[in-house]
Amino acid sequence: MILKDILEKYKNGEINLTEALEQFPNRGIEEMGFATIDTDRHSRTGLPEVIYASEKTVEQVKLIAERMYETGIDVLATRVTSEMADAVKTVIPDAEYNVLARTISYKKSNKVEPDGYIAVIAAGTSDLPVAEEAAVTARFLGNNVKTVYDVGVAGIHRLFNKLDLIRNARVLIVVAGMEGALTSVIGGLVDKPVIGVPTSIGYGANFQGLSALLAMLNSCASGVSVVNIDNGFGAACQASLINKL
Repeated sequence: MILKDILEKYKNGEINLTEALEQFPNRGIEEMGFATIDTDRHSRTGLPEVIYASEKTVEQVKLIAERMYETGIDVLATRVTSEMADAVKTVIPDAEYNVLARTISYKKSNKVEPDGYIAVIAAGTSDLPVAEEAAVTARFLGNNVKTVYDVGVAGIHRLFNKLDLIRNARVLIVVAGMEGALTSVIGGLVDKPVIGVPTSIGYGANFQGLSALLAMLNSCASGVSVVNIDNGFGAACQASLINKL
């Protein structure tokens, strides 16, 4: 039971003071045996509990999502399969499945808080699953998001058509595989925080994203930070915290 629910029930006379105090040791914890949901995470960290579906069973993802929904928590699951999405929609019919991003989400309210926006920029169409994961997550966290896709360095002139949109963003997430060069290019063009997301897209010497990761970590551009390979979710969380400062 979350703190707000405990206080509301005490205020409305549904529970007495002793009963309310007994709930506090369990505040923020929903025990499920195979999972323990952190219901208080948003109020504690500014970021909500999110389901990482990879390696979980379809039934586990469905049951966690159902418990979060019943508890009043907005639901986001990443790295979901179509089978998982179908199962979640049986208990949360209004949940939205994004096939490309591999996410399923449900929000009670789509209220957007910050005035500024996050730009999600992808070097190539093959990078879109990671870019879309970042975009979906950032929107779920209450941010305005604008996307610029397929503007990698092999055709760098494509980038300049979107330069005003890029420069006016408050935070930029740059998603790139191969050699990961786009992050440095963007870092040299803007005066805003740039978050690089290396992807596992590329031929053999890309080493499943390792070459892009190292290139971004070695960026000559100032103000660039880097998250793990294919971690669009993590980049969106960092961008959201910056955007809401």
